[in-house]
Amino acid sequence: MQFPLTLTHFLSRARDFFGTTEVVSRRPDKSLHRHTWRDVVDRTARLANALTKLGVRPGARVATLCWNHTAHLEAWLAAPCMGAVVHTLNLRLHPNELAYIARHAEDDVIIVDRSLLPLFHKFKDQVPSLRHVLVVPDDGEVDPVNGLDYEKTIAAASAEFAWPELPENQAAMICYTSGTTGNPKGVLYSHRSIVLHTLVSCMRDTLGVGEADTVLPVVPMFHAAAWGLPFDAIATGAKLVFPGPHLDPGSLLELMAKERVTVAGGVPTIWLGILAMLDADPKKFDLSAIRAMVIGGSAAPASLIDGFKKRHDLSVQHAWGMTETSPLGTVSRTKRAQADASPEVKLAALASQGYACAFVEQRHVGENGQRLPWDGETMGELEVRGPWVAQSYLGGEGVDRFTADGWFKTGDVATIDREGFVRITDRSKDVIKSGGEWISSVALENALMSHPAVLEAAVFAGRHPKWDERPLAAIVLKPNQQATAEQLRAHLEGQFAKFWLPDDFLFVTAIPRTSTGKFLKSKLRADYGDHLMK
Repeated sequence: MQFPLTLTHFLSRARDFFGTTEVVSRRPDKSLHRHTWRDVVDRTARLANALTKLGVRPGARVATLCWNHTAHLEAWLAAPCMGAVVHTLNLRLHPNELAYIARHAEDDVIIVDRSLLPLFHKFKDQVPSLRHVLVVPDDGEVDPVNGLDYEKTIAAASAEFAWPELPENQAAMICYTSGTTGNPKGVLYSHRSIVLHTLVSCMRDTLGVGEADTVLPVVPMFHAAAWGLPFDAIATGAKLVFPGPHLDPGSLLELMAKERVTVAGGVPTIWLGILAMLDADPKKFDLSAIRAMVIGGSAAPASLIDGFKKRHDLSVQHAWGMTETSPLGTVSRTKRAQADASPEVKLAALASQGYACAFVEQRHVGENGQRLPWDGETMGELEVRGPWVAQSYLGGEGVDRFTADGWFKTGDVATIDREGFVRITDRSKDVIKSGGEWISSVALENALMSHPAVLEAAVFAGRHPKWDERPLAAIVLKPNQQATAEQLRAHLEGQFAKFWLPDDFLFVTAIPRTSTGKFLKSKLRADYGDHLMK
């Protein structure tokens, strides 16, 4: 049958088969608000009716400026299923960037948390297309001056909505890149791409989300659609737990233990803090329900994966993707060929970015575009293609990121071994070229973070009078721990060629980050790039 792959199917499935399963949200005051999937579907229909009454038409942009919670999920579902497009705004961006993105997307309506109104007020007047504001009363009552009260508005609307039959290639969601190299670029996800991404994400050898799971998306819903985890949950009827604004290690561990979370996803910086807290008091939190901690956004150090497994018997699932890949591209799992391999070989596989998910194809190419061998050594730019990989940016920008033969140029420098395991060695803009030779900052960072005194390490290119560029390392030490530059250099010796070793180690209190939690190496280069020239 010509059955369209649209998100509307997820609504009826969740209501009919998993109506009593919980969807839990943590509010700013740390109270837990509980709904069921049946509640969420009813509230989604109410929101669709309310948006229709406000004049939202097919194709219109419904923006969200929210933490992870149930109302945010309702916007994710209502707007696309009524034929509009949901647009997630990254609350960690500068107001000027938010204004640019909202103007570029031509946002019509915005749903904003009351706790985020101060941020919204800094850019709202710069978005002429905005007609209506719905305020989620997450931390108190809504003043009508600021917009319509979300809860009162949907309570006054009907819980019955005649969902239209939509073409599966219709736009459902817009996510923007983090814009670390120029203005953020918009990526449109279609109903078809989200549904296919969800089906593959739930495969056993991908993330394997199922009805028996309790899913905690720590990764923000404005960051590459929270890696699709909320869609995985509604498609399978899994219990879904939202952390709200409380993303510190203690709050997350408490929530994981209380709600018996089985699958959680977040960036490495989140898990580094969680591991440190577990190491300090291993028996404080009962995490026996956890079966997988999904780590993506940037490379996870092997020491992090090993530390969770050896010291706490917790398994890390390493994945790679981008906004442009919806975001799942690769997931790391050992294969049957590695069943009898040494622990070191297995750890190396798990610490890689893994191999491409079903329906995603991968290759890496040299500077002149030639395809490179899968030998585990040759570095080149990673390219991917597939049904949920962007074929262009909104407005036709960034055409240089797409090849003539239909591949997306990721900007990641990688090696691929004979088994297809991808190892990201750098971003193309961050790779260090010393005397014409490439040096992987990621490999050095992971090795440095295996030192017992090092909490975080970022390796970046410093300008050099002879070699053009040389590696420098910014180091954050663990509390009450000490290490010298000589000790860290000795820790690296024997693992890397001598010319790879950083010329200096800069001990800092914090490493600057992007809005999505990645190391902001452009800031390190701006602050310390001339360190070796002095």
